[in-house]
Amino acid sequence: MSVVPVSEAERVALQALRRAGAPEEAARTQVGLLLEAELRGVPSHGLLRLPRLIRRIHNGVANPAATGQHEWRAPGMLSVNGENGLGPVVALAALEAVKPRARELGVAVAAISNSNHLGMLAWYAEQVAADGLALIALTTSEALVHPWGGRRALVGTNPIAVGAPTGGRPFVMDTATGVVSMGKIHDHANRGAPLEPGWALDAEGRPTTNAEAAKAGAIAPFGGAKGYALGLAFELLVAGLTGSALGDAVKGTLDDDAVCNKGDLFIVLDAGLAAGEGRLAAYLDLIRESPPAEGFDTVRIPGDRAHQVRAGRLESGLPIADEVWLQLQALAEGAVHEETVP
Repeated sequence: MSVVPVSEAERVALQALRRAGAPEEAARTQVGLLLEAELRGVPSHGLLRLPRLIRRIHNGVANPAATGQHEWRAPGMLSVNGENGLGPVVALAALEAVKPRARELGVAVAAISNSNHLGMLAWYAEQVAADGLALIALTTSEALVHPWGGRRALVGTNPIAVGAPTGGRPFVMDTATGVVSMGKIHDHANRGAPLEPGWALDAEGRPTTNAEAAKAGAIAPFGGAKGYALGLAFELLVAGLTGSALGDAVKGTLDDDAVCNKGDLFIVLDAGLAAGEGRLAAYLDLIRESPPAEGFDTVRIPGDRAHQVRAGRLESGLPIADEVWLQLQALAEGAVHEETVP
């Protein structure tokens, strides 16, 4: 691992993305999302995603200049054709369009198709909640999770995030419906680290702790049958509203040359309708101050650990896998052809 100052990681990542043809604002949006993932200890959604995204730009399946075409299908329903744009660029443009409608109507929805990898959902939930609105965010992925009782990957990891203003730091929950993300499997493979038992199956459907073997296999649903049911429900909801692909027909976030055909769904609600943000913050504090169980030093709210990690890494720097950091430096310096980066 290399420990890299945040400012240096940002400089290198921005330069690499600019070389690929990204406009300045789009590059800063994409890199900002990736850096936030690194800062919060989520490398699976961090800078390791950038070399592949750059290859996708050069292969013509990601358009760094696109912000998406908007069509209001109903007063509170925005349909977005992402035009193969960068996921966070398209998503933020869609959120800016629906937030005024949510304040007017109480709720507004953005249904996004034809956009690239969305990244860490907590990033969007926190920004929306900081504006005094609540957000439910859903996205789908390639078929990476095996059904409960099955051995073949047929369902996406299909994460959900919820953000709500509380009067203090927004409450944000972000979790996939697979026990881990495929990005986390790749991160373990990059570091040569074993997986936890129960995380994944290999290509033959056998339990494995080998990250390389798991990349060709399937991830377990979290919580057994319940996580499987949630992931399947989210896949049907997102595909139904966005027209995106389903199951093993989904492509484009883990390869270099397929058009990304997953879907993204943002449900924005006017959190001021019920008022009383202060009581939400008081309730969260009550939970934090409750006595911890044996083996725990404290009771945390979702997001507490990530913010602690973030504060530390702003001072000490980002631990980045050597393979990833070398790729990014080479891309930033133009020392290699982007298409050839492994």
